[in-house]
Order: sequence, then structure tokens, then C-alpha cells
Amino acid sequence: MAGPRPAGLGHRADPAPIPVQGDYDPLGRNTLPRRTGHWALAAMLGVALLGAGAFAFGRGDAPEAQAGAGVVAPVPPPYPVAAARIVARYPHDRTAFTEGLIWHDGRLYESVGREGASDVRRVRLADGSIEKRVAIPADQFGEGLAAAPGGRELVSLTWHGGIAHRWDARTLKHLGTLKFESEGWGLATLPDGRLVQSDGSATLRFLDPKTLAVRGRVDVTAKGTPVREVNELEVVDGQILANVWHTPYLIRIDPASGRVTGLVDLSPIVAEVGATDPEAVANGVAWDPAGRRLFVTGKLWPTLYEVTVDWP
Repeated sequence: MAGPRPAGLGHRADPAPIPVQGDYDPLGRNTLPRRTGHWALAAMLGVALLGAGAFAFGRGDAPEAQAGAGVVAPVPPPYPVAAARIVARYPHDRTAFTEGLIWHDGRLYESVGREGASDVRRVRLADGSIEKRVAIPADQFGEGLAAAPGGRELVSLTWHGGIAHRWDARTLKHLGTLKFESEGWGLATLPDGRLVQSDGSATLRFLDPKTLAVRGRVDVTAKGTPVREVNELEVVDGQILANVWHTPYLIRIDPASGRVTGLVDLSPIVAEVGATDPEAVANGVAWDPAGRRLFVTGKLWPTLYEVTVDWP
């Protein structure tokens, strides 16, 4: 149970209709260039947004007009597509360029990016206030965050340079650094104790939690097509949930095969935020396994959302 809701923040709401912008892009199913937006990803994943919360799924060829609507005829989806239903809203630091978000030992932790403004912080859920904050060097760009096995330490990545930081989970005292390969984007902890890391490509790396040495790799694919720009990561019931950069989607990934097994549409939440900065994208997923609560937010967002995902 989530417990009592803060006054004025805990009201329930059904998601608004999914906004339709632009035309279906049949070319997007084969490639996802940087910053192409969610239409290219939707096309690649086989999803055409129809408006009013409806979905249709492509056949892998160019979409055919249906009664002049210009969308593909609905066919059974290759994996479930779910809406994120808002359970509660909480304040979030609108200056935080969120790169990592975790719920650990009953508390919310966040890794914030941008050179000169990066830090790791513990945040009070109810009012969004920062209980403890520790800056990382000004020339580093903070990225993903995860709890190491045992729960006593946190590990945070940086974007460039292959530097990771170790933190005492209780005090946020800096315990040292580790080196890792590739760019640092998202980070999460698997049930077997390994860390899983994204680097902006379609590849996920499985890391030794003590040394960050690579112990395995898997490519994220949707219907056999690589899904690039996989960003923030969280593990929920053994499956990986990931933001995809510059899109309003979470994808559910089977860590053994890398296959996308589901998609969560955050479009109504993105629309509610109404950000005008193109970099204020959905990014940040945290799972409270004891309370069975899922939290999502974004870079520079004023709100952190508790949501439930109703899989079909």
C-alpha cells in the first residue's frame, strides 16, 4: 500500500487522449536517427497513434489508408501496449536535469546532469525537498544511478570519460571512483546482483557491481530491429523498463534476449507537463518493490508522477 497521499497531490486522474502530431512516418520503422521524435520510434515499433488513446499496428510495410484516415488497419500487436495511469503527483525540482532515479531503502534518490550542475541527491517524496546533495566535479556530467548489491552503496555514472562514483547510501559520502567503458547513460540493478548499463546505443552491458567490468551484452530489438538511444533504466519484477531518449515511451525489455516485450505510453503525462524546452524530455523511472509503486519524471519537470501500468 502506498499510504496516505499528500494534500492536493494525491488525487487520481485518468490519462488524457493521446495527442496526434504530424503524419505517420513509414520510414521510421527501419531507423531511428538522433532527435527524430516519437513518431519515428512509434513507426519502428509498429505503432501508429490514432488519437483518442487508440493504437494500430503496422504490418511491416507502408501503411494503407483506412476510410481516408491514413493509418494502418488494426492487427494483433506484437507485444502489449499500455497506458500509464496517474495515481499521484509530487513536486519535483524543475531545475533538475534528471538522469537517474531510484527508490532505495524507503527513500528517493536522484542523479542530476549537466556540467557544473551535476550532483547525487536524496529527495523527500512528499514535498520534493532535497534532504542531502553532493556535487560531482564540475567538468563531469552526471548520469545513471543504481544501488549496489547489499544496499550499502550507490553507484552513479558520468556521460564521458568512463568515470563512475561510489557513494555511501545512508550519508552520500563519496567512497571513490571506478572506471567503465563507453558512454554512461542509464544504470540499474538486476535481481542477480549485476548492474545493467545503457550507453545511448541499442546495446545493454551487464557489469560486475564491484569493478564495473563487462560480463555480458545484449542488443535491444523490436521485431528484430535495434532500438537505439535507450536511456534511463529500472528493473521491475526482473524485466527492464527504459526511457528512449526524446520520446514519450518506456519500453519493457527481456534482459535475457534484449527483445522489447511491451511499451508504456507516457504521452498524456508529457502533454500535461507541457515543456517548451526540447531537452525537457521524459527521463527517470524508479520502482518501489515493497510498496509496488512506480514513479516517473523528466528532465526539468516540475512534477514527479506515481503511476500504475495496466497491461492489456
